[in-house]
Amino acid sequence: MKDIPIRKIKNPKKEPNFSENFSIRNVRDLLAGEDMVQELHRHDFFYILALEKGKGSHEIDFTSYKVCDHSVFFMRPGQVHQLTLKSQCTGYLMEFNSDFYHPLDKASNQHLRKVSSKNLCQLDANRLKKLFSILTYIFQEYCEKKEGYQQVIKANLGIFFIEHLRHRQNEKSSSSRVNHYAQEQLERFLELLETNISSHKQVSQYADLMNISTYQLNTITKSTVGKTCSDLIDEYTILESKRHLLATSKQINQIAYHLGYQDASYFIRFFKKHTGYSPDAFRHNFR
Repeated sequence: MKDIPIRKIKNPKKEPNFSENFSIRNVRDLLAGEDMVQELHRHDFFYILALEKGKGSHEIDFTSYKVCDHSVFFMRPGQVHQLTLKSQCTGYLMEFNSDFYHPLDKASNQHLRKVSSKNLCQLDANRLKKLFSILTYIFQEYCEKKEGYQQVIKANLGIFFIEHLRHRQNEKSSSSRVNHYAQEQLERFLELLETNISSHKQVSQYADLMNISTYQLNTITKSTVGKTCSDLIDEYTILESKRHLLATSKQINQIAYHLGYQDASYFIRFFKKHTGYSPDAFRHNFR
């Protein structure tokens, strides 16, 4: 039985309590004049690929993106992706886990959740220049490792997230009003969904975890993303199913059990209803 390959943070300079938790690399050096072609896999850490010059393709959770100049890709732990980069790409690849960046204040945690909620952001040259100045400083601190460099890196990560969110906010229409409470609750729900999907399939279960009513939770999801809470639960269940069907050799009943279904036939009917394919057919046609 083959499980989804999970990659750890790689760092040739082994350093206790740091190298396994944070890494930043120059993309030009990483490619070393050759194209990069990766197989489908997932990470157990946050992943940021910021490209000044970009060419290739990037598939994240079965959505395909074109890699272009001035691209910034964000990925959360657990997401599945497949990346192809051409040799002429330049930029930075930064990886870190929650053991490294775990701010205690609520605002900083929200910044990380918000910035990682969108997998791709295209920037103009001026905004990219500003973000790259922060990444270059982080890279310099990481290489030189002067006293207090870890704290400097963490502080600059926070600045990077704020600057990136400013760009995202500028993209939105000035006439649109954001219900910040609803957005925060949606992000909290999605976070719970990712960690509890195998055991929690009912709206009431998530409402209980959030100490709100099912009516309130449905109102929040409808007002923010235009979908019911049940829709989002089903969508994430299908996404996790696809991850295992395409990136592992697990049998269908094993995948069903992993996702909390004791009856594999029910899981097969559920999957076909939402995709038009049986799990076996989906694996055969899209692998």
